Amino acid sequence: MKIKHYEIEIPSNQPFSNCRLHREQYAKVLTQIVKSYSDGFVLAINNEWGTGKTTFVKMWQQQLINENFQTIYFNAWENDFNNNPLVAIISELKTLTKGKIKIESAFKSVLEKGAVLTKEVAPVLLKSLVKKYLIDTEVITDAIENTTKAATEILEKEIKEYSDKKKTITEFRQELEKFIEKRENSQPLVFIIDELDRCRPNYAVETLEQLKHFFSVNGIIFVLSIDKKHLASSVKGFYGSNEINAEEYLRRFIDLEYSIPKPSNKQFCKYLFDYFSLDDFFYSQERRKINDFRNDAQLLLEMSELLFDKTYVTLRQQEKIFGQTRLVLNSFRYNQYTFSFLLFILIYLKTIQNELYQKIEDNILTIQQLYDEITNVIPIGVRNEYGFNTITTVALLLHFYNNNRESQNRFKLLNHTNDGITTPIKVKLGGHVDSNELARAFNNIEQQSNFSNISLKYLINKINLTESVILS
Repeated sequence: MKIKHYEIEIPSNQPFSNCRLHREQYAKVLTQIVKSYSDGFVLAINNEWGTGKTTFVKMWQQQLINENFQTIYFNAWENDFNNNPLVAIISELKTLTKGKIKIESAFKSVLEKGAVLTKEVAPVLLKSLVKKYLIDTEVITDAIENTTKAATEILEKEIKEYSDKKKTITEFRQELEKFIEKRENSQPLVFIIDELDRCRPNYAVETLEQLKHFFSVNGIIFVLSIDKKHLASSVKGFYGSNEINAEEYLRRFIDLEYSIPKPSNKQFCKYLFDYFSLDDFFYSQERRKINDFRNDAQLLLEMSELLFDKTYVTLRQQEKIFGQTRLVLNSFRYNQYTFSFLLFILIYLKTIQNELYQKIEDNILTIQQLYDEITNVIPIGVRNEYGFNTITTVALLLHFYNNNRESQNRFKLLNHTNDGITTPIKVKLGGHVDSNELARAFNNIEQQSNFSNISLKYLINKINLTESVILS
């Protein structure tokens, strides 16, 4: 039984064969762009965390290799223990020389110029000199004279170092371009930098700066796999100001931005349902014999599609919710009700809206408050082919929640009058929903003697894993 989503295997001959998001088409678009603009540029693949960027760029990298591109994959986050990104990037370039004597000498020239750039200058600040000399007021005249002399010497030295460094940068780029040209490959080198947005702010910004000043040469295409929103936060953190226009700052480094389109919600839910083998529980030999459980699997799947479509949930969060659901299901015996659609909502709330989940668990909301909160999460009045309505989900949640309380303290969900049944809950109207539909749902639940007395703690305890779990 799987309760987490593992890295997808990427076959070398068909790198996208295990991709269930049908993203190969987007990789082909990017490959065409790389082929069309081989002079060198920076491409940013900008999607939020948890949307599968790393898997995509690794699959694309293998596709590029299959089309005779030379590629480098560099995980910046795993390497930001080194304070100088220049060293790490040059080290990655060195991998291109393996077993290729012809370009080793060219790389040696790159290395020699790069060695000069990695030296850190520690200038003496004028203010420290002033502090040193002005401690004794009796020698203030000599202090001023000595300070001025020292400042002049420092300035002359720094001007020379600046001039030398500027010359070295030019020479480094020239040697780098020669090295790229001497490769036995006419196509550009594709250098993928992943997870830059997770790095320490100073490492992330210095990487961008060094890409621009040192590595912007013909023949190298840099691909930044990033969440630009988080990278912008790193920029602000580095400069210590929320006022800086981080969007404009990043525009200096990124020539082209691309976002992987969001996958089909229905398709991904079905993939996760199959990946975590939920069928093994719902369609076990024992459960299939019980008529009340026959639609549990389909109802959970439809609820997942509805929830993920209405609320923005990253692919990684969806994986986590399905993995947790699979684990929780193993705490049910084959003949127990799971109320799969309601169970899934509660697991979703615990993962995505934990504050609301805690309020539900602690029973601190009124029935009306819970109704208002939950109908902001799921739309009411949505029906499926089995005649199931999301109002049934809302009614079941409220009914079970009400059962958490002592009988004398329970809210009266139904009023029986000469005109029929009503509920005191203020119902949101819209679509195919009428004011009495929730009351009818409550009435139907009360008629179910086999589960109408269940309290929400029945599901909460299983979700919180306070009961034994059968691993299989």
